[in-house]
Amino acid sequence: MSDYPEHLQEHEQSQEEENVHTRGLLKFLLPSLFGVFIFLFPIFDGGTFNIPLGIITEYIIDILSNWLPAIVTLIMVISTVFTVVQAIFKPRFIQKSALFMSLFNVTIFWTILRILGTIFAIMTYFGAGMEIIYSELTGEVMFGLLTSLIVWFFVASFLMPYLINFGVMEFFGTILRGIIKPLFTLPGRSAIDLLSSWIGNVNVGVVITREQYQNGFYTGREAAAIATCFSTVSLPFCLVIAGMLEVDHMFPLFYLAIVVAGIVSAVIVPRIPPIANIPDQYYTNNDYQEDVPANISKFKWGIHQAVKRAEGAGSFKEQVKQGNSIFLGIAFVLLPQVMAIGTIALVIAEFTSFFEIISQPIIPLLEVMQLPNAADAAPATIIGFIDMFLPAVLASGIEAEITRFVIGALSLVQIIYLTEMGTLLLISKIPVKAWHLFIIFLERTIISLPIIVIIAHLIY
Repeated sequence: MSDYPEHLQEHEQSQEEENVHTRGLLKFLLPSLFGVFIFLFPIFDGGTFNIPLGIITEYIIDILSNWLPAIVTLIMVISTVFTVVQAIFKPRFIQKSALFMSLFNVTIFWTILRILGTIFAIMTYFGAGMEIIYSELTGEVMFGLLTSLIVWFFVASFLMPYLINFGVMEFFGTILRGIIKPLFTLPGRSAIDLLSSWIGNVNVGVVITREQYQNGFYTGREAAAIATCFSTVSLPFCLVIAGMLEVDHMFPLFYLAIVVAGIVSAVIVPRIPPIANIPDQYYTNNDYQEDVPANISKFKWGIHQAVKRAEGAGSFKEQVKQGNSIFLGIAFVLLPQVMAIGTIALVIAEFTSFFEIISQPIIPLLEVMQLPNAADAAPATIIGFIDMFLPAVLASGIEAEITRFVIGALSLVQIIYLTEMGTLLLISKIPVKAWHLFIIFLERTIISLPIIVIIAHLIY
């Protein structure tokens, strides 16, 4: 009888450990499954595939469509006013707030861009001032883009913690490291990031990568590689471009060309400069370890790492606080700067012959590849660095379907464009510069163009 209490105590301790393990497992599984569903689960919506995040965002955009231009303009005005006030007067309420300092304490260069972006936005909102700024080819294009972006970022910012904080990236990182690391020179945990960047909204993918880098899960080189090689446009947008170029009847093969060229580019580009020369240094220290101990299976170690991450994720209030920080950082920093850079770039593209001049050396290359209408197609092969719509706009009038097919697929593989993700990358802490982005854009073009042309000639 004297042993009974000890036996009972051992049983209760074992039961408590099992309960703790079950709670940890549920804390990993439930939020992670929710995050995966929101960001990755394909849903057939309106004749094409979408993800729940896209459906939610588009619903809100429809509801707020009349208010969004005013909201975007107001955010830019507030951002610029506070930035100028901080630059001149350095008030205590900004100086003492880490959040306000991160939003409004910027260099002279970015201050000037915010001022320009806000002026451009006001001109476009009221349809006043210089027509070259607010025209339907420049300011109105950017305004339409930003009114959509602000909602995408609002929804994604508050849902993103459920994808990155509760262990799903750790679990798949452990399981898939043996594939992702040798293929793309990236950590296994980037598998979820790669999928969300490829399937979802391009800018959301960049923000996920940025958050992972700032939390010490990626090195600078890894973050740069993920953001510049996997942040493709969504499947619905690919369908839109195919429709604009009247090759949507070939869409399965069109998308196949994008996937093949995109994967080959993603294998090669991280292994060559400039990405290969970016230091493998972490932004902050992190004790996360993907290597699996010798005495445990990948699955069990993945579960262990995932539960550990989930248990340290914090409360619902902390997830909301993180989402709020992400959203404010994007809204007040990104909008005016994207408006400035995008509008200036579109003015150059639409009202000057700059891209026609610099694309002249590409004409003989396209002729060697036996693409009809090479002279008309050449500017469209490089103008995508400015905006993802422009190649399709330029190529829509080309007579030869094979050339429209090639230009459309190429524009969706090139990825990097200044009006959105390029600017988002430049203002992030990921160590990439503007010249990096341009060189990577050229590299992806040089690698992808022959692949897409070969596929196109096999089809046509």
